[in-house]
Amino acid sequence: MNTSRLKLKTIRFTIILVYTIISSVSADNTHTDDTTDPIHMLEHQVAETNKELAEIVRSEAKSTTKHKSVLHFQMLSKNEEIRELIDQAINSGVYDRTFIVKQINQQLTFNTVEIKYLTDQTMKLSSDIESANKEDKFSILNDFSNTTTLLNKMYKDQHQNTSWSDELNMSQSKARLIINKRNINSRIKQLTFNVEYLQQQLRANKKQLSIAPELEKAAIQLQLLITQRKIEITTSSLHLVIPLAEEIGLPTTEHKRLYFEATGRITQDLLHPDVFFSVINSWSNTAWDWLLEKAPQLIFQFIIFFLILLATKKTTILTRHIVKRLAAHNKLTLTLLTQDFFISMSGKVIWLIGTLIALSQLGINLTPILTGFGIAGVIIGFALQDTLSNFAAGIMLLIYKPFDVSDLVVAGSVEGRVNNMSLVNTTIKTIDNQFIIVPNGKIWGDVIKNVTHEKVRRIDMVFGVSYSDDIEFVEKILADIISSHPSVLSTPAPIIKLHVLNSSSLDFAVRPWVKTQNYWEVYWDVTREVKIRFDKEGISIPFPQRDVHLHPSSLKA
Repeated sequence: MNTSRLKLKTIRFTIILVYTIISSVSADNTHTDDTTDPIHMLEHQVAETNKELAEIVRSEAKSTTKHKSVLHFQMLSKNEEIRELIDQAINSGVYDRTFIVKQINQQLTFNTVEIKYLTDQTMKLSSDIESANKEDKFSILNDFSNTTTLLNKMYKDQHQNTSWSDELNMSQSKARLIINKRNINSRIKQLTFNVEYLQQQLRANKKQLSIAPELEKAAIQLQLLITQRKIEITTSSLHLVIPLAEEIGLPTTEHKRLYFEATGRITQDLLHPDVFFSVINSWSNTAWDWLLEKAPQLIFQFIIFFLILLATKKTTILTRHIVKRLAAHNKLTLTLLTQDFFISMSGKVIWLIGTLIALSQLGINLTPILTGFGIAGVIIGFALQDTLSNFAAGIMLLIYKPFDVSDLVVAGSVEGRVNNMSLVNTTIKTIDNQFIIVPNGKIWGDVIKNVTHEKVRRIDMVFGVSYSDDIEFVEKILADIISSHPSVLSTPAPIIKLHVLNSSSLDFAVRPWVKTQNYWEVYWDVTREVKIRFDKEGISIPFPQRDVHLHPSSLKA
C-alpha cells in the first residue's frame, strides 16, 4: 500500500510538471503568435486554462486534507474546460496537430492517474463505511457515491482520449485501444461482481432481519439501507459503463440482464432478443435450481398440509355432531337459533384453527397474518359500522332469545314467521309467502312482538246486539257456541260478558282460550257460528245509527 501511494504521488507530481511546462510553452507562444487566428486563439485559451489548472494542481499538492476535495473538484472542472476545447478543435478540423497531440497525451496521463487515485479512494471509503459509527456512515456513503460518479466520468474520458488518439493516428494508438478495451472490460466485470455480491448481502440482511430479536433489528435495518444504497450506486455505474463496452465490441448481454434484475427498470435494452432471452433463461434456471433444492421438502410439506386439512374436515364434522347433541339436550333450554349458531361457530372455529396449523407447516409465519387481521379488523370496523351494529344486535338476540325459528313475530315493522337468522340479519317469511331479510340492528332497536311464543292464547272477540234483545238469552247462546267448539280450552275458562253499552248496540266480549296453533281456526269458526245462531234465534245485529233532530229557525219579517 505504501509503494502504491508513493507511485501515485510521483505520477501526480509528474502531472504538475507537465501542466507547468505545457502552460509555460503555450504562454510564451501566445506572446509571439497572432491571437486572431482560430488555431492560435484555441492555443491561447488552452494555455490560459492550463496555467489555471497547473496552479490548482500545485495548490492541491500543498493543501491540507480539509481543502483537498474542493481543490480536486476545481481541478476536474478546469480540466473539463480543456477537454471541451480539444473536442471543438477536433470536430471543426481547425487545429495544430503538434499542439493537439500534446494536449491529448496530457489528458491520457491525467486520466490514468485520476482513475488510479479515484479507485483507491472508493476502496478506502467503502472500507470506512463498515468501520465508521452509525452517525457517520451515510455521510461517508455520500462521499463514496460522489467519488464513484467521478470515477465513471474518468473512464468515459479515457475512452474518448483513446478515440481521439486513434482518429489522429497518434503513435501507440492501437496499443492504447487494446489497453482501453482491457480496462473497460475489467471495470464492467468488477461492477458486475460487486452487484452480485451486494445482492447476496442484501438477501442475507433481509433473512437476518426476519429472525433477529427486536434489540438487534435497528442495526440490521441500518446495514440493509446501506447495502441497498450501494446497489443503487453500483448499478448506476454499470449502466454508464455498458455503452462504453458496446462501443468497443465487448459482449454486454449478461450485464444488461443483471442490471434489469437488480433494478427492475425496463429499458429499451430489454427489447433486444439476446437480453430478453437471457433474462428468461436466468429466471428459468433460478426457478429450476430452487425447485430441485426445495421440491422434496415442499412435497412433504404439502402432504402434511392436505392431511391436516383432511383431519380438520373430519374433526369439524365430529365437533358439529357433538355440539348438536349437547345443544339439543333437555337440560339446556336453547332455542333453535342458538343451537344453529353454536353448531355453525364450532365448525368454523375448528376450520380456522386447522387452516392456521396447516399453513404453519408450509413455513408461513402466522404472526404477520394475525397482526394483519387485527389491523384489518380495526379498518373494517370503521368502514362497516352498520354491519358491526347488526352483528352486535345478532349477539343480543341470541342471548335474550325473543323468538325462535317458526315463531310468528312482528319485528322491524315486518310480520311473519322466522325462517332463518344469522348474526347480521334475520329472514322472515310473511303470511302471504314473501321472504324479507331484516337487519338485526333494526329488529333489536324496535319493538319485538312474538305472537306464538306461548303455547296458549286468548281470542278477543266482540259481538254487538240490539238494545231490544234479551241480555241473558244472548249470553246463553254465546256460551253454547263457545263450549261446543272442540278446540276451545276449558281451562282457563272462557269469558262472556256484556262489555260496552255502545251508541247503537250492546257489545258482548267473548274471550275463549285456545292452543296457539288453533287461534285462527277457532276465531273464524266462532265468528261464523255466531252469525248463524243470531239469525236463527232472531237476534239482530244492529247497524250503526244516529238520530238527527232539525230545529227550524224563526224567520224575520
